[in-house]
Amino acid sequence: MSGQGRVWKFGDDVNTDLIISGKHLDNYDPAHLASHAMEGANKDFASVVRQGDIIIAGANFGCGSSREQAVMALKHCGIEAVIARSFARIFYRNAINLGLTVVVSPNAADVFQDGDSVALDLPGHRLVSITGNRSSDLEPVPAHVKLILDEGGLVPFIKKRLKENRFTVDMELVTQARRLHGSPSDNAPEPP
Repeated sequence: MSGQGRVWKFGDDVNTDLIISGKHLDNYDPAHLASHAMEGANKDFASVVRQGDIIIAGANFGCGSSREQAVMALKHCGIEAVIARSFARIFYRNAINLGLTVVVSPNAADVFQDGDSVALDLPGHRLVSITGNRSSDLEPVPAHVKLILDEGGLVPFIKKRLKENRFTVDMELVTQARRLHGSPSDNAPEPP
């Protein structure tokens, strides 16, 4: 994935209640959620965000509750990707499952400012200002995560695999995932 967008910059510990307040969870329609995205951190965000914009944040983005509606709100208001120093584990997984690109960068929050125009180059692991005078390294998106994101999330990924009768274990991806995340237990059996 590569694209261009405007930067929306937020600090550390942006929790899911800032992303989408619980008071708006009476309606799970994606358009409704998008209309209230980031209201707790920037009351004007939802009315001026554009398709392809990118959020850059500090550490622990998406902490708090495990509500997947936070991801839905961001995705459906047009956010292309969230780049942060680190993510809350459940938010990170929800984002992948729902097809929102999330990428770790140790210094993007130090390099870019609110309103900057940037180009996202996931294959090249870079975020670059449109003027080309500033850039930030991005951690590579693991291959198994990229496959899910490329299909728009976990459910579309599984549906496509089932339809194509291709739901086989890709040992290279399993090995890579274990290397990145560790085995569930030391005594876990090897997959077939």
